[in-house]
Amino acid sequence: MNAKSYSRSAFTLVELLVVIAIIGVLVGLLLPAVQAAREAARRMSCSNNFKQLGLSLHNYHSAYNKLLPNGTGTGPEDAGTGNQRALSALPGLSPFMEQQALWSLFANPLMPEAGESPDNPLPNGSWPAFGPRTWLDLNEYDPWQTQIPTLRCPSDPGMSALGLGMTNYAFCLGDGILRVDYSPTSQWADRGVYRGLFMRNDPKGFRDVLDGLSNTVAMAEIATDLGDRELIGSVADGTNFGDNAMGSSTSICTDIADPTRPQFAEPSISLWSNGGGSRGSRWYDCKIMLTGFNTVLPPNSPTCVLGWGTAWRSGIFSAASRHQGGCHVLMADGAVKFITESIEAGNQEADSVAKDYNNLGQASPYGLWGALGTIASREVASLP
Repeated sequence: MNAKSYSRSAFTLVELLVVIAIIGVLVGLLLPAVQAAREAARRMSCSNNFKQLGLSLHNYHSAYNKLLPNGTGTGPEDAGTGNQRALSALPGLSPFMEQQALWSLFANPLMPEAGESPDNPLPNGSWPAFGPRTWLDLNEYDPWQTQIPTLRCPSDPGMSALGLGMTNYAFCLGDGILRVDYSPTSQWADRGVYRGLFMRNDPKGFRDVLDGLSNTVAMAEIATDLGDRELIGSVADGTNFGDNAMGSSTSICTDIADPTRPQFAEPSISLWSNGGGSRGSRWYDCKIMLTGFNTVLPPNSPTCVLGWGTAWRSGIFSAASRHQGGCHVLMADGAVKFITESIEAGNQEADSVAKDYNNLGQASPYGLWGALGTIASREVASLP
């Protein structure tokens, strides 16, 4: 019998290496597309959050014929009782965001749990309705620690160092720099600088928007601090700057960028590093550094507070996001737009509108971006 010969087919080592190399190239080409698709989904989710906030604002206005001020609450401002009228507009919007349970918890006296000691409690030992002063009982008062999912952009990974509820959506206080977040009852207030849709302790309505709802910014994204000195989430401390010089030269703020790494602050610049008091770190607190912005520098620019005044009420507070090239804004008519970093922002060396410069009532010096932040400056400005 003749022996039969058998042939066996198989990959050679060279062929296997070629196949592996091809797979590696394909994966390398595919990964950026997957990442881009994920960011597109996060960006869409972020836009949808803003649409929900827009509906909440309009439903609130339909119910009360006014918008909430970004600075409201209980007790006189400078008293030790209540929350010193320091709540942002977000707690009042919570029942219009399908957060009725949180609103009920927030709007009623709350008994502490074992081991908790409320600041200025009621006679029965409970927290008063609408909580204590906004910087106290951070680790004890439950509403302070509640995170509303609608208030977080999926593209922003920031987390509170104190476990507090955060926000990526802030209210527009106009195009002012000096005293822009002062209460109108303050002896140092400058009524002419309150040019945005929101201000402390003074609610505005849609009828106040003489420039048109579709031409006025109501809210915008802000980026939270990751602790890495990135400009969009960090806050340059007021000790870096002198008095009100920033009011006549915004380059004082933009110059904090590191020339070798322009997305980060220069190493010699001191930053505000309190995890309970940085951008977006307390959703319920009205301070402009926490839940506000002004239309001075374009989106994704630095934020710089002035060292005079109290509670970071003067400075440049920029809109920002971790989306590529700009951020979402909510117009007063409820439309959500994406504003790029290249938006026309006027003369950055001009005097800001303030009583200090005897220019109250003038058009915004900050171009289209500044004009979009004002409600009644009679500028003919709109997005293309």
